[in-house]
Amino acid sequence: MDASVHANEDAAVIRLAGRFDFNAHREFREAVDKSLGVKAGKPIRVELGGVTYLDSSALGMLLMLRDKAKAANRPVSLTGAQGSVKQVLDIANFGKLFGIS
Repeated sequence: MDASVHANEDAAVIRLAGRFDFNAHREFREAVDKSLGVKAGKPIRVELGGVTYLDSSALGMLLMLRDKAKAANRPVSLTGAQGSVKQVLDIANFGKLFGIS
C-alpha cells in the first residue's frame, strides 16, 4: 500500500492506494502520526479512492486513527471508497463512526 499525507486549507489528508491490510500497518501508522502533526485542530480526511482491497485489520487501523484523532479533538472522515471497499465499510456500519462521502 502507498500512503501519503498532505495538508490543504480544510484538512490534513491521508491518501491511500493499493491493498489496505495488515501488511500496511507500519505505513498507515506513520501516515496517522504525520497527519496528527499537520494542520493542528483541522479535520483528518482519509481518501480511499485508490484502495483496491480492505480487510478487518484495516478496519481496526481506521478505528485506531479515530481514537487518536478523537483524543486530539479532530474529526475523521472517509472519502472516495468504491466497489468492495465501500461494501466492507457499509457492512461494518462505519457510517455510524465516520463521516463517509
